[in-house]
Amino acid sequence: MSIQAINVRNQFKGKVKEIIRGDVVSEIDVETPWGIVTSVITTRSVDSLDLQIGSEVVALVKSTEVSLAKL
Repeated sequence: MSIQAINVRNQFKGKVKEIIRGDVVSEIDVETPWGIVTSVITTRSVDSLDLQIGSEVVALVKSTEVSLAKL
């Protein structure tokens, strides 16, 4: 999968540093050149994206939401 275009301007490429899994939601810490970005996403999304420590991702920051796209 590659991202062709997206309307979110604040994008931070990085690697997953830590995953704190919960039953419903999980906390993902992404290490970027500008620091750690934390995203809270559903645990189902963690599994669907096959996120693991070291996975390359893009943190998409919009207002109060941080989304992740796996590279």
